Amino acid sequence: MIDTTLAHPPVVDRAAWTAARATLLPLEKAATRLHDAIAAQRRRLPMTPVENYTFAGRDGPVTLAGLFAGRSQLILHHFMFEPHWAQGCAFCSDDADNAVPHLAHFAPYDISFVRISRAPVEKLTAYSARMGWTVPWVSSGSTTFGDDWGWTRPGGGEVSGFSVYLLHSGVPHLTYRTEGRGVELMSSIAGHLDITPYGRQETWEDSPPGWPQDGTFTKIRRHDEYGEGVQLSEGLNV
Repeated sequence: MIDTTLAHPPVVDRAAWTAARATLLPLEKAATRLHDAIAAQRRRLPMTPVENYTFAGRDGPVTLAGLFAGRSQLILHHFMFEPHWAQGCAFCSDDADNAVPHLAHFAPYDISFVRISRAPVEKLTAYSARMGWTVPWVSSGSTTFGDDWGWTRPGGGEVSGFSVYLLHSGVPHLTYRTEGRGVELMSSIAGHLDITPYGRQETWEDSPPGWPQDGTFTKIRRHDEYGEGVQLSEGLNV
């Protein structure tokens, strides 16, 4: 619990608050227009063919083309889960909780969504069940997919992010990929934190003096590791 008596926004009357809010609005609108312009350019990117790799799925082998499941577009969530790990990456788990809407919402747009990692599919299935996720998850561990497309680092280690594909004439084509902070576009938790007075509470942020701040990602845990008192509704009569 943060002691809000130590550092907090200045207290003003409603008229002053309304004026301050109105001052910020043009900047937010400019950011929205910039986002629209970037998305428009993204839709104009070229695409490149990708080998039809065969991955290990929960129900057996499945090709990259098969992951489209009869649709024309595919989003892959590249989730860091090394073959020798007992559980998936905590940061990727945060993305999995916050970057994926209910899969039914993708269907009208002719999109399939699949998670992919190098760990054996048995580990992926068990971890998915633990986390309560329903997104299809395949293992690329027996393929060169990660090495070929830069999702595995030279010398070992995985890269997290998202890649997007279009199935054209039966061939998967890569249209887009993003990693690092590019993933924030899909993260609902980042957006929610950014509208709060204390933000993400990380040292890189430009915040007023005295605001609570810590190292990057230091607050992130797997959602079943936060312990008692993390449910917002706990103790409320709702």
